[in-house]
Amino acid sequence: MNRRKFVKAGLASSAGMGLSLGSYSIDRKSQPTVSFKLKYAPHIGMFENSAGKDPINQIKFMADQGFSALEDNSLSAREVSLQEKIGKALIDLNMEMGVFVGNWQIRRGDGLASGDPEVRSAFLKEIESSIQVARRVRATWMTIVLGNRHHRLEPDYQTANIVETLKQASSILEPHNLVMVIEPLNHLHNHPDVFLSKVPHAYLICKAVNSPACKILFDMYHQQITEGNIIQNIDYAWDETGYFQIGDVPGRKEPTTGEMNYGNIFKHIHHKGYTGILGMEHGNYQPGKEGEVSLIEAYRQVDDFE
Repeated sequence: MNRRKFVKAGLASSAGMGLSLGSYSIDRKSQPTVSFKLKYAPHIGMFENSAGKDPINQIKFMADQGFSALEDNSLSAREVSLQEKIGKALIDLNMEMGVFVGNWQIRRGDGLASGDPEVRSAFLKEIESSIQVARRVRATWMTIVLGNRHHRLEPDYQTANIVETLKQASSILEPHNLVMVIEPLNHLHNHPDVFLSKVPHAYLICKAVNSPACKILFDMYHQQITEGNIIQNIDYAWDETGYFQIGDVPGRKEPTTGEMNYGNIFKHIHHKGYTGILGMEHGNYQPGKEGEVSLIEAYRQVDDFE
C-alpha cells in the first residue's frame, strides 16, 4: 500500500472508531501511531472537522496521527483553566508545546522600535506574565513580534532600541530557561510596515542581545516571500535559530501546495541535527475533513526522506 492510501485508510479507520464532528474518541491502545522524523506542530483549529471543536479532542487527534507537538499563538489569551487542561493533555499524550505569542497585547505599532519607555515597560510586564503561561503547558519558546517601523527615526537607532528592550526581557526569562523567538515577517504581502522582515537582521539583533533567551523564529513562508534562499539562510543563521515555522508560497497552506521544495528543506534541517519543533502555521488547502486528510498526507510525503 502506498503512503497516500495508507494515511487515508488510517483516517477512515479512525472515523469508524468514534470520530464525529461533536467529539473525538479512539482506542489509543489498539490504534497504531505512524510517527514523523521531525516534530511538526499543528495548531488548534487545524483538525476541527475531524476531531470536533473541543481543543483537547483536537490534541488527541493530532497525537493519533503521529504529531508530537502543538503550537498555539492564542494560548495566553485563553482561560487559565483551558491552559491547564492543554498542559495536562500534552503530558498525558507525551507531546511537546511549541510557541505561543508572548507579547499578545504589545505587538502592534512602532513603540518597541521607538524606545518609548512606557511601551517598553508594558512589554516587559507582559513578558513576566508569559512565564506563568509557559509553566502551565511546559513551554520553552514564545513568539515575540517586534511591531512596526518608526517613520521618523533612523533604522539603526530603532535596532538599538529593540536590542535594549530584548536584553531586559532576556534577563527576566533566563532564570526560567525560557526563550523568546523573534519573528521576521514579510513586508510584501502580509505586513507592509513591519520593523523586522529579514533573517539577517534578526541574526544581528540576537548576536547583539547575546542571550540564550533570545533566538530567531525562522518562518519559512515569510522568508520565501521576503528573500528566498531558504537553505543557505538556515545555514548562516543556524546558531541563533531556535524555532521554525512552515507555510508554502503562494497561499500559506501545507507543503506540496506551492512552489517550495519542503522535502529537501526538511531533509536539510534533519541532517543538521535539529531536534526542535516546526510549527505548522498555515491554513488547510482544501476545506473539510478531506482537506485535513490531504494535509496529513502532504506531511507524510515531505517527511519521507533518508
